[in-house]
Amino acid sequence: MDISVFIKTFVAVFVLADALGNAPVFLILTKGMEPEQRNSVIDRASLVATGVLLAFAFGGQWILRYLEISLGSLRVAGGLLLLLIALKMLDGDIDTPTVDQQRDVAITPLALPLLAGPGTITTVMLLMSDSPNAHISVVIGVVAAMFVTWLIVRQSAFVDKWIGAEGEVIITQLLGFLLAALAIEIGSTGIKELFLS
Repeated sequence: MDISVFIKTFVAVFVLADALGNAPVFLILTKGMEPEQRNSVIDRASLVATGVLLAFAFGGQWILRYLEISLGSLRVAGGLLLLLIALKMLDGDIDTPTVDQQRDVAITPLALPLLAGPGTITTVMLLMSDSPNAHISVVIGVVAAMFVTWLIVRQSAFVDKWIGAEGEVIITQLLGFLLAALAIEIGSTGIKELFLS
């Protein structure tokens, strides 16, 4: 197992899932539910998000080949997408979705796009392509990050009360800063591949 690949994957997926920043959103989407029902929704959302990320990790290359999209183009697009997300996090622009409580919110919007959004999917695909001999490290990184995310989200009410509004802003902006740096790294690599290869 490649520890550096594992750490890079874990940090990227954990930051993008933004469990701490999304804790209030999870509370709003599961408002009025019994604790057991809320936990069941969170369990399903976490499993679906993990499954989607692993599916794209292994099947993403085939999709790229089918659509004739180069890795360089994917890196630039992924970097831009991650940068937009990071800028929203830094601005404190956290949207609170309003959904029909009659439908299951575990799949959307909890699993997709909150836990496994386009930025996370793109990042996982790129990490898999960058680590041909360390796929197991990427997989373990994804699973570990989603497990920690699941643990945090299961404690949404406690986390929201513990960190408070100011703590939530600080954590979200810190994660946004790290994500912006990762976005620039990915995008610059893609630009080099497109124009210098």
